[in-house]
Amino acid sequence: MADEQTEAPDSSAVRTALWRAMHVQVDPPPHVVEDEIGLQLAGPGDDWRDRPDMDPQTTSGFRAAIVARARFIEDLIAEQADHGVTQYVILGAGLDTFAQRRPELAARLRIFEVDQPRPQAWKRQRLVELGYGIPNWLHLVPVDFEASASWSGQLAAAGFDPGRPTVIVSTGVTMYLTKDATAATLRQIAELAPGSTLAMTFLLPTELVDAADRPGLRASKEGAQASATPFISFYTPQEMLTLAHGAGFKDVRHVSGALLAERYFVDRTDGLRPSSGEDLLLATT
Repeated sequence: MADEQTEAPDSSAVRTALWRAMHVQVDPPPHVVEDEIGLQLAGPGDDWRDRPDMDPQTTSGFRAAIVARARFIEDLIAEQADHGVTQYVILGAGLDTFAQRRPELAARLRIFEVDQPRPQAWKRQRLVELGYGIPNWLHLVPVDFEASASWSGQLAAAGFDPGRPTVIVSTGVTMYLTKDATAATLRQIAELAPGSTLAMTFLLPTELVDAADRPGLRASKEGAQASATPFISFYTPQEMLTLAHGAGFKDVRHVSGALLAERYFVDRTDGLRPSSGEDLLLATT
């Protein structure tokens, strides 16, 4: 499937897509997010559910956290679209499938998926192979982050209008970047048009994670290290809010994982709840 111009997505992007599919396949309804398209894209083979990181019981908290953040972001997009926002940027898009799952909403927007060139070429190829194609409102923007390429410049070249309000999302990325790199990204985003909104996830330091979830966090850190994609940055909520204020955002807010649990899981009878450890920054220009 891959050639010298393409490269399959990294293990964390695939794992996230598989957890979203697991939620549909093993958790009873109502489903927080329904996404098996990422599974189709990943094409992991028939035995994918036998993987240790897909164990339905031991990874349920991670699975719930992944679908909770996805639902929060999709609710945010719908709300902002109703307020007239027409641009949506996904930094580090990976196997995001919003455009394929929510075409009626996505078609109201200009969507820009920003990612490394080779994994993105792989995804483009898979979308075509699976019959989804690339509609004219979906723009796949290749950016070589390792070469310090300007993602904002690449966005503009793809047709992005920095003068129009935008929703910009970054999930599952900040833990892999230095704090200086994240601060630089925040400064770039803060320069977008007034009325733009950023949703960005960040990992909490171990001491702020619920005791029951700390072994899982340690296992995740060890797995990331073994995959040569180590976690290098953790933030307290106040540290992230201070960083965003310093970057120039007008309003900043901390959205805790506990808040998402209350919003999306409170009436469930199966005991499914997100694990602690990942929170969100919500900031507006």
